[in-house]
Amino acid sequence: MKNLTIIFTLLYFYQPISSSQATNDPSNIYSEKKLVEKAIHNCIDWAKNKDINLLYSVIANDTSFIEIHPNNRVVKGFEEFKKAEDFWMDPNFKAIRYEIKDLDINFSKSSTVAWFYCVLDDINEWKGQPANWENTRWTGVLEKRNSKWVVVQQHFSFASE
Repeated sequence: MKNLTIIFTLLYFYQPISSSQATNDPSNIYSEKKLVEKAIHNCIDWAKNKDINLLYSVIANDTSFIEIHPNNRVVKGFEEFKKAEDFWMDPNFKAIRYEIKDLDINFSKSSTVAWFYCVLDDINEWKGQPANWENTRWTGVLEKRNSKWVVVQQHFSFASE
């Protein structure tokens, strides 16, 4: 009878671990952090080979996407974001290199949302002339959708001098 009471007690308190709860496990957090970091890098790294599909794979492909530029330009939605494709894919635009410094990634308790901060040096050329964003503050929010991390919001700004 004692064993039966223990079994019923265990079953009463048993709750299966959801995938989001499992992500709170320190070993899983490390893996998730690496996936988020890779998505962040792919937002910039795609340009070296002009792999637009790589970029689009890490950006929310819907109206929830938002991007703020240093000149206060606001891009709302994936369709508006895609309008820059003509510039990026133009042969006059050339990605030279980039560096992400001081990357800090944090997760929500559910581990389905991540936010980040870093400083970005994005070195490019337009018609052979420098077209750089240096010491750019870059913040963003990613959401895990269908087991994949996508950027839903990003904000770029320059420090005032």
